[in-house]
Amino acid sequence: MRHSVLSQGCPLGNHIPDWNDLVYRGDFRGALARLHATNNFPEFTGHTCPAPCEDACVLTINDDAVTIKQVEKEIIDRAWSEGWIEPVRAAASTGRSVAVVGSGPAGLAVAQQLVRVGHAVTVYERDDRAGGLLRYGIPDFKLEKIQVERRVKQLEAEGVTFKLGVNVGGETTLDDLRNAHDAVCLAVGAQKPRDMPIQGRELAGVHLAMDYLTQQNRVVAGDAVSGQITAKGKRVVILGGGDTGADCLGTAHRQGAAEVHHFHYKPAPPEMRTEEMPWPWYPMILRESSSHEEGGERDWAVLCKAFEGSNGKLERLRCVRVRWDVGPDGRAQMIEIDGSEFHIDADLALIAIGFVGAEAEPLGDALSTTRRGTVESDDAFRTNLPGVFACGDARRGASLVVWAIWEGREVARAVDTYLMGSSSLPSSPNPNPIS
Repeated sequence: MRHSVLSQGCPLGNHIPDWNDLVYRGDFRGALARLHATNNFPEFTGHTCPAPCEDACVLTINDDAVTIKQVEKEIIDRAWSEGWIEPVRAAASTGRSVAVVGSGPAGLAVAQQLVRVGHAVTVYERDDRAGGLLRYGIPDFKLEKIQVERRVKQLEAEGVTFKLGVNVGGETTLDDLRNAHDAVCLAVGAQKPRDMPIQGRELAGVHLAMDYLTQQNRVVAGDAVSGQITAKGKRVVILGGGDTGADCLGTAHRQGAAEVHHFHYKPAPPEMRTEEMPWPWYPMILRESSSHEEGGERDWAVLCKAFEGSNGKLERLRCVRVRWDVGPDGRAQMIEIDGSEFHIDADLALIAIGFVGAEAEPLGDALSTTRRGTVESDDAFRTNLPGVFACGDARRGASLVVWAIWEGREVARAVDTYLMGSSSLPSSPNPNPIS
């Protein structure tokens, strides 16, 4: 069992064979220590990560992988239930202070790493609760918010200060933080949505996926949401085949949708690895989330051309089937199939076709951004502004929680080195072959 997994299959560089072996021997406390050595929040990854580690397991060459994700969840769930997780206080203060903007998985990771080496850390979060997309993006049926709340409490007990409801770029500017702290780390995510500027986009009943998911998370948390977007009793069409689309699907089921169609604009991927996807590379194969297992109609290679309706309300979508061919430049290009146009009735359409970068404009024109809309930074996570660093989705674009935690840990080492000249914080080599 010890040699059944490549730790390089995990972006965090988790020592998977080690804690698998410790679990096999019944040493769960030892397994927890090995898990925490590279991952601050195993419950976040254990519940939300698509587990590229399992695709890198050597057993997948001709068999099923070790259930790494389930083992990880068992370790951390047992640790919380047994009371093994306690605050870790720094031995001494460095006298330096750091502002972290954003409290998603990247922001929480950098905050915990830096406070544990003695820096005064303040996390600025624009929402009323900490957690970022963990709190308001991922549905409770995938990640119960107690998982987030108890980590926030742990960080507070370790000395991290959370300032909620502070929108950096509004009344509080980036320059304000630079003047008040010795370093600033931007972990603002990449939540600028990709929209569909097509006919009928303005109709009532057409919404961005994150608006829909955020409202439901607030309702589950006990908040009153006026005019909530709901799928109850409605014919729902979800556009977009990623995790966000699947989260919309599961949410629509729970709200009591009359029917749900989930459209992907790309063709259905193969069910198994092909020669173009050799082990241990992460294979782009057909995957089903729990939401898909719960129901709904899933369709592939469908492009929405227009939203149609009357009296300002959505009534149907006009769609066309497409195929993908190799273009003159060698890249795949989408071609509409003649005569394949069709309509589908709908009361609610949810746009879940991805994100186009960080919401960096409010942070000021002085901060450089890339053509992809992310915050520009070098290999040491430094932006063009002295003392300002970036990490997570804000730096790399919308990605996985596991990558956000890795970036948070790595930028913490970079910030610590900037402040102190060197750092004792650990560093995990970037295992970029699998992302």
